[in-house]
Amino acid sequence: MPAVRTPTIQSFFDPATFTVSHVVSDPVSLRAAIIDSVLDYDPKSGRTSHASADRLIDYLTAQGLQLDWLLETHAHADHLSASAYLKERLGGKLAIGRSITDVQTAFKKIFNASAQDCTGADFDHLLDDGEVLRIGDLEVRVMQTPGHTPACLTFVIGSDAFIGDTLFMPDYGSARCDFPGGDAATLYRSIRKILAMPASTHLHLCHDYPPAGREPAWVTSVAEQREKNIHVHDGIDEPGFVSMREARDQTLPMPVLILPAVQVNIRAGKLPAPEDNDVSYLKIPINLL
Repeated sequence: MPAVRTPTIQSFFDPATFTVSHVVSDPVSLRAAIIDSVLDYDPKSGRTSHASADRLIDYLTAQGLQLDWLLETHAHADHLSASAYLKERLGGKLAIGRSITDVQTAFKKIFNASAQDCTGADFDHLLDDGEVLRIGDLEVRVMQTPGHTPACLTFVIGSDAFIGDTLFMPDYGSARCDFPGGDAATLYRSIRKILAMPASTHLHLCHDYPPAGREPAWVTSVAEQREKNIHVHDGIDEPGFVSMREARDQTLPMPVLILPAVQVNIRAGKLPAPEDNDVSYLKIPINLL
């Protein structure tokens, strides 16, 4: 039986949004996927730029990699996705969890967006639990891990798992659950699915918010999380977690970029169509969130 091929993983930290984007590639075929890319956005001016995405492009080009997939762990509320820009530059298929349709439906109402498609058609492929993708000869197993949002996924490649916002580094804890469709009990069950994987499994995060004195980090393990995660280490039961998570969520402000980010991310990273003056506009609901 042939040995399981180990992926090459290069991660890029964006300090403006505390987001980590991952380039995962097959070292033999040089096929690649990008997980959770970032479109730079200045909320003061409303301007977008591409420095973060261009870093990914430069890396793929330098390594001679061919992009097969642009993968989103969920529709992010804290940064805009650069998937549309990267697809235009590099090709590849854009995929997200099938339950993105639930997220689109919820935010269509919030933004009163009559033209918003809620079938997931903006994406090339909607992913199901247990589905297997290929990056060259690497197998990527899709695992639904909802709770933070209905559409959250974990991508498992051998002994590496890309878990989105489900968990953070052990000293920061777990994802919030107070966005539309979020649920703390569902998140707890998703976390236990992740922590049921082998103890040595590497968990690659989408964000890190390091406390003073610690450098950003985005790789932990099942064993470390089970022992040290401040919200959900072994011994924390579901009622205890739900009580903590719901109380904590009531104290948290909305993410700075939630209103622009969600409008773009539920549309697969595409900006709204320009109006008759050739300018695109984002909507800001007043006194709603």
